[in-house]
Amino acid sequence: MSLIDLQHLTLRYGGNTVLRDVNLSVTPGEIVTIVGPNGSGKTSLLRAAIGALTPASGRVVRAPGLTIGYVPQKLHVDPTLPLTVDRFMRLAPGVRRGTGAVRAALASAGVAALERRQMADLSGGQFQRVLLARALIRKPDLLLLDEATQGLDQAGSAAFYQRIEQVRHETGCAVLMISHELHVVMSTSDRVICLNGHVCCEGTPEVVASAPEYRALFGTGTGGALALYRHDHDHKHDDGCGHGAAAHAREAAE
Repeated sequence: MSLIDLQHLTLRYGGNTVLRDVNLSVTPGEIVTIVGPNGSGKTSLLRAAIGALTPASGRVVRAPGLTIGYVPQKLHVDPTLPLTVDRFMRLAPGVRRGTGAVRAALASAGVAALERRQMADLSGGQFQRVLLARALIRKPDLLLLDEATQGLDQAGSAAFYQRIEQVRHETGCAVLMISHELHVVMSTSDRVICLNGHVCCEGTPEVVASAPEYRALFGTGTGGALALYRHDHDHKHDDGCGHGAAAHAREAAE
């Protein structure tokens, strides 16, 4: 059973078609990464998934009782505002005192030690981990990330995505994320969808890395290289092109 299904989704802004006839589903426990150039409709797709955009045609079907956690690209917090991490977390809807939910979410995001720190004093990586913790506080079935490592260096991004995979392992939640860091994030993905106003290609990271449509958009140099390794459950996922092949353990170094 899918957690969320986008069925023949078309989105328009005014007379502009942003996405055309997109089909996408996310099943429990999988990590799906959306890649594509600027203006390809990636963020619009996530906004439609959470109900913030109404499709021009097609529909979004969510599993009954689906709980979604969302990590934005960035969030501005006034640096002059005295706001601890603990207080910031408790501003999330539905958080009650004395439940241990804040501490558990911070621990899951790998930042339990930051509970008493001021938000203004956090590094970029720490700040994004706190945003992740805030998204996890409701124990979501589906976690959405919209280029959540924007502004972090490569090491910080890699550490963040490793944490996402750990969260998936610990909680069983599914993840649908957008990234521009193809060489970093693909190693944590079960399935990749290449978007450019429509679905250009999809499948395991290895299948997408070798697809002509992907290479036409991103080239074959290191800027488009994908770090790949085998997941134990890769064999469960069809490559979307009829091959059903699992990703082989290797690092692309073209």
